[in-house]
Amino acid sequence: MQKITPFLWFDGQAEAAAKSYASIFKNSKILSVSPMSATFELAGQKFIALNGGPQFKFTPAISFFVECKTQPEINKLWQKLSVGGIVLMALDKYPFSKKFGWLQDKFGVSWQLTLAGRAQKISPFLMFVGRQHGRAREAINFYVSLFKNSKVSKLDRYGSGEDERAGTVKHAVFSLNGQKFMAIDSGREHPFTFTEAVSFFVSCKTQKEIDCFWKKLSAGGRQSRCGWLKDKFGVSWQVVPPILGEMLSDEDSVKSNRVMEAMLKMGKLDIKKLKHAYEQR
Repeated sequence: MQKITPFLWFDGQAEAAAKSYASIFKNSKILSVSPMSATFELAGQKFIALNGGPQFKFTPAISFFVECKTQPEINKLWQKLSVGGIVLMALDKYPFSKKFGWLQDKFGVSWQLTLAGRAQKISPFLMFVGRQHGRAREAINFYVSLFKNSKVSKLDRYGSGEDERAGTVKHAVFSLNGQKFMAIDSGREHPFTFTEAVSFFVSCKTQKEIDCFWKKLSAGGRQSRCGWLKDKFGVSWQVVPPILGEMLSDEDSVKSNRVMEAMLKMGKLDIKKLKHAYEQR
């Protein structure tokens, strides 16, 4: 089971986005669809999409980095993802890549495409800007310390004389519970930062695990409702037991509604109380 799942907040477009992405990426499929949400898989990376409303907007602070094997593959992906979207960096040759491009698609989600010469893979990519600029290394070390089977694979920093502040992260690759992530610092002026439109859904089987991640991830940040929190770097997370999805999707609407009502009263999720709401007669 994927431990950390990107969670995308849409304004009524969750199903349309899921179907669009599944038609574009290789080895992709829709796992489930409901009026409120859609779960799908793209090139082995699982995503959850929610019809949450207009409260949160996507920004390039969190994008998805796509490694492509061939020229035709990257060209096709770029062509399809860019329809109705905004080009942030043109698909072209750069000092760091034979072919690279960055865009925001028609749904607002940001993608980075690079010609890597290996099988297609998608990884979350965090850009630390504004007040968070210069904190990428601290954040990476913090996340790696929390999750099992985690490590920093690559961390390149800017040197003196380069455009960015010396010592800040030029490019980092790290893994959390075996899942690949990337991060950079950017000191340029950006009219955006992290928002709740992209959060990371942490699947926790036990209450002990929920308690641990809730406490550690929210330290110095902000706890919210229904398992949501924002860490000290401004990145949003959800700490949730898998059983919650099963109970909320139960065909017995009376049971699922009771669970929903119980969840809405919680900050940190309590498995025992959720089960009580589900099972009560």
